[in-house]
Amino acid sequence: MYFRSLKRTSTSRNNYEEDENSMSREDVRTRIEEIGIIPAIRVSSTEDALFAAESVASGGIPIVELTMTVPGAIDVIAHLVRSAPRLIVGAGTVWNTETARRCLDAGAQFLTSTGFDPHIVEFAIQNDMAVFPGALTPSEVMMAWKSGPDFVKVFPCAQMGGASYVKTLKSPFPQVPLIASGGVNQQNVAEFILAGATAVGVGAHLVPKKAIELRQTQRIHELAVRLVTTVRESRAQMARRPPKPKAEPRP
Repeated sequence: MYFRSLKRTSTSRNNYEEDENSMSREDVRTRIEEIGIIPAIRVSSTEDALFAAESVASGGIPIVELTMTVPGAIDVIAHLVRSAPRLIVGAGTVWNTETARRCLDAGAQFLTSTGFDPHIVEFAIQNDMAVFPGALTPSEVMMAWKSGPDFVKVFPCAQMGGASYVKTLKSPFPQVPLIASGGVNQQNVAEFILAGATAVGVGAHLVPKKAIELRQTQRIHELAVRLVTTVRESRAQMARRPPKPKAEPRP
């Protein structure tokens, strides 16, 4: 049973009671850092989106990114916010501030985009929303981070060398929390975490199209559990690494 059925209702925040414990931008950022996985829901119908969100949450990932390519995405965001108050619901593939405003009104708690738009970042900050713009090249990462977001999403990772590219970026940008997205799956997620990614964005490899069509809740649940376990174990492995020696000061 999906988080109750989706009904046609207004998506304005004024039409439903705010949760007294609604999360701040800092709270959302902290939770994303803790979980380390952001499931991207990119499906073809509202019912598929609700099913995917519920299945992922049951596997221990209380975060979902509803991309604006989902039909009725704004309504789905509003529905999830009302029906699952413990779920962190965000909006993905946000193109402009007008869409960002509609997502905010629906109750979205974070915004992310495929590329870097400083106006979206500014809008999110002004409205106490977590935000992570997309970037690819070192110049884009630098510009994106200077705009003040919570994270920078490196997309698409796979086409640029995968985890090795994230590791390369972390060398000049150790202070920038990177979210690796694009091509992350069960087989390579550990590599991305060990390369220095703060979190990973996962789409079809967590919510396969066939599993959605056949309503295979258990399959998605198991994939989510495996991802959570792998991220946790990879972080533990990193914690056991000896600290890097500090560079000697120049005379």
